[in-house]
Amino acid sequence: MQRRTITIIGGGFSGAMLLVQLAHLRGGPHPIDVHLVEPRPAPGPGLAYSARRPEYLLNVRTPALSAFPGDPDHFTNWVATTELPACAQQFCSRQIYGRYLQELVSTVLAQPAMNGMRFFWYQDAAVAATVAPDKYSATVQLASGHALRTDQVVLALGNFAPLPPTGPAQAYLHHPTYHGNPWAKGALRGIAPEHSVLLIGSGLTAVDVLLGLAADGHTGPVTVVSRNGRWPAEHGPITTGYPSFYATELAGLTTVGAVLRAVRGRVRAAARQGIDWRPVLDSLRPDLGRIWAAWPLAEQARFLRHLASIWSVVRHRSPPQNQAAVQAMLDAGIVRMQLGRVRQLVPQGEDLAVQIEKRGYQHWLTARHVITCTGPLLDYRRIDDPLVIGLREAGQLVPDPLGLGMLTDSHGALLDKEQQVSPVFFTLGPSRRPAYFESTAVPELRQQALALAQWLAEMSDSQKRLSS
Repeated sequence: MQRRTITIIGGGFSGAMLLVQLAHLRGGPHPIDVHLVEPRPAPGPGLAYSARRPEYLLNVRTPALSAFPGDPDHFTNWVATTELPACAQQFCSRQIYGRYLQELVSTVLAQPAMNGMRFFWYQDAAVAATVAPDKYSATVQLASGHALRTDQVVLALGNFAPLPPTGPAQAYLHHPTYHGNPWAKGALRGIAPEHSVLLIGSGLTAVDVLLGLAADGHTGPVTVVSRNGRWPAEHGPITTGYPSFYATELAGLTTVGAVLRAVRGRVRAAARQGIDWRPVLDSLRPDLGRIWAAWPLAEQARFLRHLASIWSVVRHRSPPQNQAAVQAMLDAGIVRMQLGRVRQLVPQGEDLAVQIEKRGYQHWLTARHVITCTGPLLDYRRIDDPLVIGLREAGQLVPDPLGLGMLTDSHGALLDKEQQVSPVFFTLGPSRRPAYFESTAVPELRQQALALAQWLAEMSDSQKRLSS
């Protein structure tokens, strides 16, 4: 029986989840060979979960982190059977979760799955993907020169490093004390305990960097430059869930203002009953994609301009112990917040001079190290990865107009420049933010991976029947 081929480009969380879900699909036999292309030494953890720093905590509690939607206790039980340190207040380290993912992937790669699929890992990078003349297959070119002929290609590219904070003069990019990607291996090395540090951004990445500096014994002054001055909200205690009010109050609303009024009304009503705002917002989680999709493009753009930063603060929260550690640094005067936005970065000997603007007024600060903590680049119009450039120029990958990711259909198939659904190229993970907006957290991504695994298997089965 002729075997079909799926190539997954990217072995971080999204690619690893798809691999694992394919291996665990029931039924079959599925005569499918799955190629995973991932240049890192171990597929699974990716950039987010590979840092060997126990102080970097997950911002989601353990019970919500199972790889399998149908087995919610899988990660919790795995932690219980290991000799790893206990997860305080149910917040494990990213390092522990990375080991969990790596173990899942290595188990899949070790032998064929019960459903007939076989899995292969290429420790390499994909540099191009070219559609065949019949438009129903592609060739993936690897950096080593190896070529993979494949029926479907899944782009699980994850997050790209933040854009430089200023332009067009960017001499600072080559300065040894500018750190453009805080997640790069060894990003904090070279920062002496007494060195001054300036962070651009005050989100979850900035919190992790502060904790990393503290763990390294850093005592020098740290300035955090933030446009809004907000830190991530703190996770509250575990409570019973709040009942969904999507069907009765939110379904069919097509403006940001209408949704905002309804949610604020619910938060006020809950407060009168002694219920915290967190479970109210959490009750929206299963329906966030539908709320987002109901807004016209202009309303989505309005949300991004006016509310996205606030939403990020209240939706993507920080573990209580992280919040306490940051507050202690603020109270001790080690860390201070500076409102404004960075307009210029200029090398000044061993230091970097930073121009900050607030309400039209500018002033300069000087720091030995500057670290960009503004979050990943998701705008595929600006990503300069050779694989992305090639697909974009060929019209196979179309960035969305809001700069959130790629245009896709409901299954994650890419839409080409003619708005035709590709039978070859698919994606999942952060690149699907145009469809869902919330497309970065484990609960959403594992569900995407399961749905895409099922769809790819169904496609393969259908094509097999047509060819027989």
